Amino acid sequence: MFLTACGGNPKVSTEDTAQASVGSSSSLAIEKPQLTFGFIKLTDMAPLAIAKELGFFEDEGLYVTIEAQSNWKNVLDRVIDGQLDGSHMLAGQPIAAGAGFGRQAELVTPFSIDLNGNGITVSNEVWSQMKPHVPMDGGKPAHPITADAIKPVVESYKNDGKAFKMGMVFPVSTHNYEIRYWLAAAGIHPGMYTADNIQGQVDADVLLSVTPPPQMPATLEAGTIYGYCVGEPWNQQAVFKGIGVPVTTNYDIWKNNPEKVFVMTKSFVEKYPNTATAVTKALIRAGKWLDTPGNRPKAVGILSQSEYVGADSVVIANSMTGTFEFEKGDKRSMPDFNVFFRYNATYPFYSDGIWFLTQMRRWGQIPESKPDSWYHETIKDIYRPDIWKIAAEALVAEGKLEASDIPETDGYKPATADFIDGKNYDGKDPLGYINSFKIGNKDNVQ
Repeated sequence: MFLTACGGNPKVSTEDTAQASVGSSSSLAIEKPQLTFGFIKLTDMAPLAIAKELGFFEDEGLYVTIEAQSNWKNVLDRVIDGQLDGSHMLAGQPIAAGAGFGRQAELVTPFSIDLNGNGITVSNEVWSQMKPHVPMDGGKPAHPITADAIKPVVESYKNDGKAFKMGMVFPVSTHNYEIRYWLAAAGIHPGMYTADNIQGQVDADVLLSVTPPPQMPATLEAGTIYGYCVGEPWNQQAVFKGIGVPVTTNYDIWKNNPEKVFVMTKSFVEKYPNTATAVTKALIRAGKWLDTPGNRPKAVGILSQSEYVGADSVVIANSMTGTFEFEKGDKRSMPDFNVFFRYNATYPFYSDGIWFLTQMRRWGQIPESKPDSWYHETIKDIYRPDIWKIAAEALVAEGKLEASDIPETDGYKPATADFIDGKNYDGKDPLGYINSFKIGNKDNVQ
């Protein structure tokens, strides 16, 4: 089924141009009102569905079809080839496309879709082997659960001559970097990428491979993989079906980490600046609506429709309404599992993008050392907070956003140690961060 939605946003380089673009939606001359956007069936596509269903796109004079895509490669190819005007996308995809890994293209991100939203799930058998190594609190597993608990399991498989296999959704996905981070923090090597091994399995203690999100539970149930990192509702689906146990979420791996982004080509943004502004406005409004108390149950009903996520509303509600179920019956309050607006979630911070670049370099997807300056220059071509700001200022002028919703920032978040291993990350010091890890590449270029 096809739906309407919108897409696009402007490349603006001067304050004068920015001011000219700001105004009520009726003052924007929409260059391309008919648009087609893509998404993968995950709950974090919610801003697109909400902007459509609540009429935010139409308020901006936009009429767009939203099409579910089969996998992340298809999403990337169709945006680059112009078959899609924009798409829900993995944060690492536009970054990799501009940084030299995989298919190259000039893509931009003016809108960050959400924070958090992923989990790592293992099979029931693996969980039974992990559980004796998990600290308990009041009769229940103490969270966060580190990969120290899975290390003896991985070693026992290795001693038996069996490869320990886990799934993630795409080589440049947040999920790939999160599961690698989680494993490596416990001294488990997740493998390196080389020119000869594009699967990233060189020296690996755990073999990671790609599985599309909706196929994760079935692949786990078949025994092809023993665990996976994926977004919702596919962790909760494993609990619902009784085939696996989520052991941690990415909130615990990196508190309030960026997850998906909305992406368009640089050429689209430059050719249709007003359309791009209008799209970004509608998406910001959708993010704010999603984080307004009381709205999540309605969002669950919308997302459960077959043309969006199409999973049982009970499964979607497990995470979307502020809870998360680990072992069956062990449901815990997690109000920040899915964040769409709070903590400046929609703003595309340079420091968020640089984190992905550091992980691409750490694991060999970026094969050569780069100076600090390269990280900053590369991300500023891709992450476009200037576009976001134009859209947000227009919404403030229209009374649809508070002035306080616009962060005062140079594009970099303050340094944080909110990681499962306590490492300090400062987006302004990418080389220092890369060099702080025991496992992975080291760089000496300044």
